[in-house]
Amino acid sequence: MLPDSPLLQLKGIDKSFPGCRANESIDLDIQAGEIHALLGENGAGKSTLVKIIYGVLRPDHGDLWWQGKPLRVASPAAARRVGIGMVFQHFSLFDAMTVLENIALALPAQDVGALRDNIDATAGSYGLALDLDRYVYELSMGERQRIEIVRSLLQNPQLLILDEPTSVLTPQETEMLFITLRALADEGRAVLYISHKLEEVRRLCDRATILRDGRRVADCIPAEETAQSLAEKMIGRRIDQSTGKAPRRLGQPALRISELRTHSDAPHGISLSDMSFTVNQSEILGIAGIAGNGQTELMTALTGETGPPSSGLIEFMGTPANRLGPLARRKLGAAFVLEERVGHAAVGDMSLIENSFLTTLDDAAFCRHGVIKWPAVRAFSNQITHDFDVRTTGVDALASSLSGGNLQKFIVGREMLQRPGVLIVSQPTWGVDAGAAADIHRAIRSLAEAGSAILIISQDLDEILALCDRVAVVSQGTLSTVHPIQEVTPEQIGMLMGIRHDAIENEATRVTA
Repeated sequence: MLPDSPLLQLKGIDKSFPGCRANESIDLDIQAGEIHALLGENGAGKSTLVKIIYGVLRPDHGDLWWQGKPLRVASPAAARRVGIGMVFQHFSLFDAMTVLENIALALPAQDVGALRDNIDATAGSYGLALDLDRYVYELSMGERQRIEIVRSLLQNPQLLILDEPTSVLTPQETEMLFITLRALADEGRAVLYISHKLEEVRRLCDRATILRDGRRVADCIPAEETAQSLAEKMIGRRIDQSTGKAPRRLGQPALRISELRTHSDAPHGISLSDMSFTVNQSEILGIAGIAGNGQTELMTALTGETGPPSSGLIEFMGTPANRLGPLARRKLGAAFVLEERVGHAAVGDMSLIENSFLTTLDDAAFCRHGVIKWPAVRAFSNQITHDFDVRTTGVDALASSLSGGNLQKFIVGREMLQRPGVLIVSQPTWGVDAGAAADIHRAIRSLAEAGSAILIISQDLDEILALCDRVAVVSQGTLSTVHPIQEVTPEQIGMLMGIRHDAIENEATRVTA
């Protein structure tokens, strides 16, 4: 490396797609040993830029320099050979394979025993524990994120790019990740960090580059900014920070769960045990918890995807729904925002118009006597993109062409604009920028004020405290007592989240010792 030259330098990077200029004359330099934030609202060009660095895309114009020398990155494999690693926001894992098999795919062939030892040592040293024999389809989103991070660290990168790494991590997991990243920086490696969690950026990152509409608009030192000033630099306008959390007159129970029990046949699955709670009309109930403690199982039990529960009662709008499937539950007035955007909440290879129809196909306004009213569906799709500020080239675009945050806004908008009697949302603002998150929160409050019952399953304690009227914590498939939000502190919720989790980890350590 030349004296004082950056580890990585970008000069005049341009990249366009049909109808969209994603990057325009962007300059960026990253020093060895620093944690550098790349900030911008959804659609600002962040993902395109890091895909160019990682060799997924090639720039139309501009140059890359690595350790003071010109760099041409022809592919992700070439990037990894140079010393550039990346963890994408959307996971690239095979559900039907084990953790060990998924990691092995990304590494040179080696003895399985040696690979196990290497993984265990790397994961253990960075506090990212993995069960190598579990299948990916059994894992929570947080556990899948750990696989991606460990897999990248095993390739010994000099520059590690992380795209929304804490979006599915708990506060405890986030703290462990920060320790890992600071250790990497102390070793002289660089980290390029993309996140919409601006308080995290302020705590972690040494410098920040801010993009807006594909252009670099500012550079700053995050510790010298506030979260609001960073957000306003990103979106180019002031953000209304008012919570709008006014008292609401509650109505009748709209969602009632009584002594719900489910059984998981998966070797490491979570069975739900005697869960009971009620959500009234105009009420927002939050369920907090560490990833992998039953949130996925609860969501699928409520949507009806996994069939009737072992015992107990699920009731929507006063009607028992145990034996009803997802469509029949929607007919009762339920709507669902699922945690996994691509492949579960939306189909990547379908257009936004087609995706908007997926959960409205029984609505007479869009389909009658088996005939789809496409003009009405198109109008609905346009309303979603307008009302929720979804950045796209048009409603004929594929869902896979949207950034993660924009696809999240589209999915949330699709469900909320149906004005459901009951809305069940898992991770409502995962991967969404600060401005969009504030807009989604306002929309959720407005829906509650209009009389809907809302259940929010979230790992973001700040989100639950800001939105919810009452809160409970799920741990290993059991639910704590439901408390009014004003009667608990973040520390108390964190303790409820962590007590059982810590006991399980300690037991696992004892058994494997």
